Amino acid sequence: MKSTTARRVTLSVAVVAALTGVAACGSSGSGKGGGKAAGDGTVHLSPVAAVLRDVEQTTDKADSAKVRSTTSMGDIMAVNADGALTWGHGLKGTLTITYTGGQMAEAMRKAGTTHMEARYLSDAYYAKMSDTFAQQTGGKHWVKYDYDYLAKVGGASGTYMKDQLQTSTPNQSVKMLLASGDVKKIGEETVDGAHTTHYAGTVDVADLAGKSSNLSAGQLTALKQQLKQAGITTDAIDIWINDQNLLVKKSEKASTSNGTLSSTAYYSDYGVQVSTQAPPVADTMDIADMMKSGGGLGSPSGGSTSSGSGISS
Repeated sequence: MKSTTARRVTLSVAVVAALTGVAACGSSGSGKGGGKAAGDGTVHLSPVAAVLRDVEQTTDKADSAKVRSTTSMGDIMAVNADGALTWGHGLKGTLTITYTGGQMAEAMRKAGTTHMEARYLSDAYYAKMSDTFAQQTGGKHWVKYDYDYLAKVGGASGTYMKDQLQTSTPNQSVKMLLASGDVKKIGEETVDGAHTTHYAGTVDVADLAGKSSNLSAGQLTALKQQLKQAGITTDAIDIWINDQNLLVKKSEKASTSNGTLSSTAYYSDYGVQVSTQAPPVADTMDIADMMKSGGGLGSPSGGSTSSGSGISS
């Protein structure tokens, strides 16, 4: 595997690991919405919004859960993820990501593997690559993706991705529906043997980005332009809630210029113990150092957001 291929795979892994982590733990949304405030400051919620507000708070307090998810985008990628995440003090945890199809699966096979371990910490995430890949990186298996660095080189989409990775929690998909004001009860269904209630709605992605991020006016304008170029306008969200008011399944679907982006995540064992540590320094290469030897890191085609991403191939 040539070093240029190694760098290309590294950049693609950056997007896939970030996208998978955010998709597994929910896109960052606003906690506002779902009702109108009266003159005395009281917020009047519709019956559906009132239920979802309870779900949002119950899931948030649960602090952690086991997660399994699937994410796909056109012919670019298809991946499965399995692991456990905690969100009490920022997104942390470990996922095993398996590439099952698309251009990324082929690229990973050339890199010597079809799966990798991703560790999410408060300031960065780490991706473990294969022995074949390590031969091109001085024998180091882990690549560190510092959130500040990704924000710096990724422009508006990079800043938004950093925000997403540091704030994403499962209940954010519930917040998104509350913020959109477009949510309805679909009916009662069984998920993994448990009784659930199914809700669905559609979110305007650019509008939500403005409500839920810390971007400046200029960054928000740039992000909306990137979303437009990527062909991303709306995100269709479905959620399934169990009898304990906990989110047990979430599905999102959005159109992009690279094909339909779909993600589905299942949550179980709320409150599970999650312990994640950074890998050994001696076995880790920083993405910034790696890019110095191979040119600049550009923002992946189409940007990377909570609802879509382009991947350089």
